[in-house]
Amino acid sequence: MPIEYEKLPLSIQEQIGQKQAKIDEIGMSNANILLYEDMVLKVEAHQAESNHEHTMLGWLANKLPVPEVLLSIQDQEFSYLLMSRAKGEFACSDYWLSHPQQLVKILAQCLKMLWAVPIQNCPYDLSLNHKLKIAEQNVLHKKYSIEDAEVGTYGDSGFQSPEALLSWLNEHRPKEDLVFSHGDFCLPNIFIDQENISALIDLGRSGIADRYQDIALCYRSLKHNFSGVYSGIAYPDFNPDILFDELGMTPDYDKIRYYILLDELF
Repeated sequence: MPIEYEKLPLSIQEQIGQKQAKIDEIGMSNANILLYEDMVLKVEAHQAESNHEHTMLGWLANKLPVPEVLLSIQDQEFSYLLMSRAKGEFACSDYWLSHPQQLVKILAQCLKMLWAVPIQNCPYDLSLNHKLKIAEQNVLHKKYSIEDAEVGTYGDSGFQSPEALLSWLNEHRPKEDLVFSHGDFCLPNIFIDQENISALIDLGRSGIADRYQDIALCYRSLKHNFSGVYSGIAYPDFNPDILFDELGMTPDYDKIRYYILLDELF
């Protein structure tokens, strides 16, 4: 969906004026992202996650480093979110992938920062009672991608269908340890500036969830980014388990697998 300036809401046009922008090609969402020098415009087909993100950016404004909302507009077809642009670099930048120990230490600090957010009055509960119902609707309406799934999720060595995966997820629900969760804690959604988290973005799945919701996706993201899945450039001798050293935790690989599988239905 190319963004046509003339079709943007007038208030958005007034804010961006004639500023030059480039298209963000790093993220994996279905949104169109325009990057200006000091702003970001996110345009996507109107959906529940866009409502969710707009709400959470407001709720988190004084709790976590998140972009400032400059304008938030929704019509019957599209959602428009104009935000301040984050300083620093993606956590998946060449620099940070070349400094794995520093990166993992910062990511662990960020996870602890998320978990320290009080969950009382959080607008969204994405514990398994709620998330599995959303997954059920996604399966019903075919809002998933078998082609983009992790190797082994489906087929002879995996599940025969998304319906079979959903059934397994319902039958094997782990005990939950609820905290505040980003919901999509992957390296492209984290900005680092001078070894500090400068911004967390793509918060359309944030809310109350088990802490392994974020640990699992962080673990997967580290594995994929360091093995060259996205860039074609591999960084040898990296072990994602160092994340648990920084967290001071013993990894629960069953929970990691569960939450990665759950993510296949989103």
